[in-house]
Amino acid sequence: MTDANADQGIPPPEGAANVIDTDYEIGQDNIETSVGPIGLDIHNPVFLISGLSIVAFVAYALLAPGQAEEFFGWLRPALTSNFDWFFLWSANIFVLFCLFLIVSPWGSVRLGGRDATPDYGYAGWFAMLFAAGMGIGLMFFGVLEPVYYFGTPWGDEPLGVVRPFTEDGALIEENVAEARRMALAATSYHWALHPWAIYAVVALALALFTYNKGLPLTIRSAFYPIFGERVWGWTGHVIDILAVFATLFGLATSLGFGAQQANAGLEYVYGVPMSVTVQVVLIVAITAVALISVLRGLDGGVKLLSEINMVIALLLLLFVLVAAGAGTILTEFGRGIVAYFQEVIPLSNPHGREDTGYMQGWTAFYWAWWISWSPFVGMFIARVSRGRTVREFLICVLIIPSFVCLLWMAVFGGAAIEQLIADPAGSAVKAQVIDSYNPPLSLFAMLEGLPFAAITSTIGIVLVIVFFVTSSDSGSLVIDTITAGGKVDAPLPQRVFWCTFEGLVAIALLIGGGLASLQAMVISTGLPFTVILLAICVAIVKGLMSEPRK
Repeated sequence: MTDANADQGIPPPEGAANVIDTDYEIGQDNIETSVGPIGLDIHNPVFLISGLSIVAFVAYALLAPGQAEEFFGWLRPALTSNFDWFFLWSANIFVLFCLFLIVSPWGSVRLGGRDATPDYGYAGWFAMLFAAGMGIGLMFFGVLEPVYYFGTPWGDEPLGVVRPFTEDGALIEENVAEARRMALAATSYHWALHPWAIYAVVALALALFTYNKGLPLTIRSAFYPIFGERVWGWTGHVIDILAVFATLFGLATSLGFGAQQANAGLEYVYGVPMSVTVQVVLIVAITAVALISVLRGLDGGVKLLSEINMVIALLLLLFVLVAAGAGTILTEFGRGIVAYFQEVIPLSNPHGREDTGYMQGWTAFYWAWWISWSPFVGMFIARVSRGRTVREFLICVLIIPSFVCLLWMAVFGGAAIEQLIADPAGSAVKAQVIDSYNPPLSLFAMLEGLPFAAITSTIGIVLVIVFFVTSSDSGSLVIDTITAGGKVDAPLPQRVFWCTFEGLVAIALLIGGGLASLQAMVISTGLPFTVILLAICVAIVKGLMSEPRK
């Protein structure tokens, strides 16, 4: 098994490692054929079932958009209202599990064998992790979420905190401090420990069972300690097919958000009309750029774009921080971290809550979204994390990115809230988020209140587009690996196929109901995959128990 992995671009363990003895060979169930000049190496039946299902879904959504919109409009609230408790408790388990592994003796196990060394330095590693894992989401929700929680008039106040506005929109000074504190705490809850714990669980399982145990780089490999050789049969086929569906719809949701935000920015700055047609054109154009990145490979495509994007994002972050008043924002950032740790347990408790709008409409959706993204982000993190110890891996993936996400939300959300407090009547942020609720415009409304708005808004559009490209590229890489039976060097046309259909699914969902359909499909695929993630925790413990430690 180890030699077969080396032939597929996966290095064998270096030093002591407990390799699993199995007769399974990577690609043994694959169909190797060609269609004209195009070579194919696809897993049977994972590629065939998932590929045909996705094609059928796209056809349905495009041919019957009215029926699709009605169905998706019913599906999301039906799932979140009935399974909110399950999503919240599962996410809590993932956080506690990761924290336990950090302090446990198993934290000294090195991914890739006792003598393995990291393939990437910290700078490149963090850049790829952020660009693939949170990029579009941070751009879309960085202003929207803190402002919405601060002044929502729709009864979604987190934990029932008092509103800082009267019915006619006047500011209630004595309610401002508590509303701002809770806005930052409630936003931080969605972007800090919980989502990164979800990603870390999948990434750790894939890295452990691929680099230490010598198994293929697919989700099914993590279940070998539970199912044994059955993971190479239909048990494993179902797991991998679910992973493909979850990844594809999670990506499509992000791409849909990105297209809407890019379109909103183009309308705000350059007068390009806001319409589904423009968003479809954007998705097609950006998917074409993503295809070029796919052809350049991991280092020449995703890694390069990720590092460029992180530099641009950092510069925009610093500009907003300075232009909006660094002293005030950093003070509120510190208070926000304190508030997060004060409120994380009440926010994590799904029982006896009256703020169902927040818990079901936001938290349950977020956890389903992160879980649906977990095969994609988890496999991508695993691909670039060989050579780290379990403890180093979890600290870097769990704690450090959480801190950066908190900083991003505090800077962008804090700047927007400051504008709203300074001028409640004339604030563009209040007009776009509180009064009319236009999510794609929230970032650009905040930038309008700062100097050089046209320039910074253009930079924001570019960031959204490049995050779009890196997500599509790395997502197609992951799905291709799963549907090629764990091969990491499958023919490029297969990755082109998945990159193309990521864009088509996003287009189909936008036409068939917009944001509601995007969110509905995320939740419907995230729900069954949550069960898989809980089982992966058990498999990780079983796998670590047999590994040599330092």
